[in-house]
Amino acid sequence: MGALSSLDATPRGNRINIVFCGLRNAGKSTLVNAFTNSDLAIVSDVPGTTTDPVSKAMEILPLGPCVVTDTAGLDDEGELGGMRVRKTLDAIKTADLAVWVGEGLDAWRDRIKVPIFEYRRGDSVDELKSRIAAFKLDSGTPGLLDGLVEAGDTVLCVCPIDESAPKSRLILPQQQVIRECLDRHASALVCQPEEVAPICAKTAFTLAITDSQAFGKVRAALPPGVKLTSFSILFARQKGDLETYRRGLVAIRNLREGDLVLVAEGCTHRRECNDIGTVKIPRALERLAGKKLDFKFVSGARFKLEGDPKLVVQCGGCMLTRREVLARLDAAGVLGIPTVNYGMLLALAQGVDVESAMV
Repeated sequence: MGALSSLDATPRGNRINIVFCGLRNAGKSTLVNAFTNSDLAIVSDVPGTTTDPVSKAMEILPLGPCVVTDTAGLDDEGELGGMRVRKTLDAIKTADLAVWVGEGLDAWRDRIKVPIFEYRRGDSVDELKSRIAAFKLDSGTPGLLDGLVEAGDTVLCVCPIDESAPKSRLILPQQQVIRECLDRHASALVCQPEEVAPICAKTAFTLAITDSQAFGKVRAALPPGVKLTSFSILFARQKGDLETYRRGLVAIRNLREGDLVLVAEGCTHRRECNDIGTVKIPRALERLAGKKLDFKFVSGARFKLEGDPKLVVQCGGCMLTRREVLARLDAAGVLGIPTVNYGMLLALAQGVDVESAMV
């Protein structure tokens, strides 16, 4: 049941991120447990009990699916305390909403750039939940197919089934694109790359969307004039910034022998022998740059710009929120490090016109 139920769950990247923050021993963990009706967080009278952000998914209607995160106190001390504070600030930076628990907000208000709800010990948890549920949140996240697909359109979704495809199901980006087609009352026709040409001989399409690894093969099989993009580029368009990624492509030609490249994936999974992040991306990038490069790989929510990377290669971010992806782009941009998207990089490596694929 666990595996099946996870397929029905709203992806973390599509949930509203609510972070509970404040000073040590303010009652954050007690409130989070009451708010989520669970024993998510360890509670004690010892200041600094919570050391790392701890999260739980839940539904808050009519606001929608959320993820609630408990954090360490922002007044933590010492070397370890400083690390905990940085993790809390990172969590706040990527939040959609914040709940400040207890006293001391005035000193931190300027550091919290999202809507803040205040809670004092003894206040009603149900009232807090009602206030949050009624909040009209403007996430700024566009739809995956905004401006591309309308009711009555037919979309061709090309989903290769190879050694990296999960058994008996589609990967999350493919699932979400097909679901959005249905939400827009458009038709989604799903096939593998070798079936594109015969299908196109019988059916007209508004848009073709492919796995990035099959860009070249699908482009060659499509009739002239059919727009083609990739699942990764659609997510880059929704959650990142295409212009930033475009500049990242240009920066590839400036890479030098031995330069460090950070490859960042938003999800964690067991690596296959021909893994896209650790094998195909490095192979494509070295071919484009014409140089031998050094690579570092990070996955999941962990993202740290260590070791002086000269380029960041970011996945589409289907498991990340828009705020998380933009925070990564901002962190790299402040240091002058260009960032490029998986799909755009793989399109370029396969000789596809990236400008046309950026829809």
